[in-house]
Amino acid sequence: MTRSILLDTHPMYAFKILKSEIKISNIIEIIEYFQTKIKENPEAVFITVFDHYAHTKELDGEIKEGILDAKNLLFCFGHTIKNIEILAFRPKSIAICELENSFVFEFLETPRPEVNNWMQTWIKELKK
Repeated sequence: MTRSILLDTHPMYAFKILKSEIKISNIIEIIEYFQTKIKENPEAVFITVFDHYAHTKELDGEIKEGILDAKNLLFCFGHTIKNIEILAFRPKSIAICELENSFVFEFLETPRPEVNNWMQTWIKELKK
């Protein structure tokens, strides 16, 4: 799992898994896997899946060569609202990008280290 700063401001995590190293063979099964993990977590709630690839195609937008599919899994870990500012961190999203030989998973860092750890663990558990 690589931590980087996106656009000089946003801390994010990225993890690439080769298709030969992953337990699941397609993006739909990956989403189902994450939905199970979300259901198992008493703090999490599933919201929806955003098909970023289809949306961009529909707009006749630009898609980088080599991207076969791109979806965002939206969910929330919010169990308190202690201040208004925390709402800007919610909901969470795991981006799932399918390339020819791999899947890339990315998410923005949250203010709660345990949430970052949960998402990292979920992604890493996809490896054989």
